[in-house]
Amino acid sequence: MTLSADLRAFEGRIGHRFTRPELLRQAVTHGSFATPGRADNQRLEFLGDRVLGLVMAEALLAADPEATEGQLAPRFNALVRKEACAEVAREVGLGDVLKLGRSEMISGGRRKLALLGDGMEAVIAAVYLDAGHDAARDLVLRLWGARIGRVDADARDAKTALQEWAQARRMPPPAYTEVARDGPDHAPRFTIEARLADGRAARAEAGSKRQAEQAAAQALLAEVEDTR
Repeated sequence: MTLSADLRAFEGRIGHRFTRPELLRQAVTHGSFATPGRADNQRLEFLGDRVLGLVMAEALLAADPEATEGQLAPRFNALVRKEACAEVAREVGLGDVLKLGRSEMISGGRRKLALLGDGMEAVIAAVYLDAGHDAARDLVLRLWGARIGRVDADARDAKTALQEWAQARRMPPPAYTEVARDGPDHAPRFTIEARLADGRAARAEAGSKRQAEQAAAQALLAEVEDTR
């Protein structure tokens, strides 16, 4: 099987030349483009998620031999969550080579966090099946690069940190409310308000509810910590 010029260029960007190019073709094929004779990337995404997790667990253990499980777990989650995978996917231009059906193309599928994150995991699996664990590990460490070294010593997400702040002061958990949704269906913008039981609140806007909740929590956490 011969790869198209755009997929050959993508190989160069990720630093791996496939001996079984059909694996790369499958890794970039979304379900909306699949046919009975053309498999989508869902099975590869399932495998790639596990390969990524193993590589990151090994890397974090090696990077900090003294870290406890409680310290390692949030760092691990920060590095393997879908947002991190999508960020890497954007850096290597994965969206440009995704094979999408017409409806997904019209709805902006090449920019969707979930599609990019799943596609990146599928690419990891494709490299693993093509050349083995060492090649997949090298790919992940190369593409994640400095993220591994700079992951916060305490990588709790902002919602968790804010909830723990409230619990330490015997408050109920913060409440999150969607106060606005703007933009077209294929690229919505959500405004979320995070509010504590004492009335303090902060708002933030993002392209997904989860991201907006995290940003609102971060803004509120910064506010309450400034007034300690």
